[in-house]
Amino acid sequence: MLSSDNGAVIWDVDGTLVDTAELHFQAWAELCKSLDRPFSRDDFAATFGQRNPEIFRHLFGERFGDSELDDLGFRKEELYRSAARSGVDLLPGVRQLLEGLKEAGFRQAIGSSAPRANVDLIVDITRSGHLFDACSCSEDTTRGKPDPQVFLVAAQKLGVPPERCVVVEDAVAGVEAARAGGMKCIAVSFVGHHPEEKLRAAGADRVVRTLEGISVESVRQLLS
Repeated sequence: MLSSDNGAVIWDVDGTLVDTAELHFQAWAELCKSLDRPFSRDDFAATFGQRNPEIFRHLFGERFGDSELDDLGFRKEELYRSAARSGVDLLPGVRQLLEGLKEAGFRQAIGSSAPRANVDLIVDITRSGHLFDACSCSEDTTRGKPDPQVFLVAAQKLGVPPERCVVVEDAVAGVEAARAGGMKCIAVSFVGHHPEEKLRAAGADRVVRTLEGISVESVRQLLS
């Protein structure tokens, strides 16, 4: 059921719902080592939040064809999922806000560059699946952030116009994608991938350290 103001919230996953950055870094480092290509922290910072095809092109140029990239992407995500199964927790303030928004009647979706299997795993581990009404992930898109496609697909699945959506993000490219899609954006700096000033410069409407600083009323005000 939609809220009285017909609003929706679209959530990024990595760095926003959960902090899985180190698990992704280690998976990329292990895969790249097998391909005789070092993977540095700078590489990670430059590509975090992008879709795997864009990351592979950044790292390897045209070295691999599409079918090879599909196989390599699967290998990387299997490394990540294997590590994630040991346990991942929602970040501070996330569950309270998710539950509060659900109770208030807001529609909620995941909008992530990750493959659906990764999203399903995180939702299962954190027992949060009942709080979401839709999911937009890498299989639903052909363009990565800062292109707004992943968020626009999520809004379409929710049946809510983009201007009635608030995106929760932690990355500059994600904030830019939200703005490009005509959506409001709350940026979270807790995991520290991007400093607050860069998130503001990218166009975030609110920047908070954790989502403990955001209430249901805060979301309503952004949409008013």
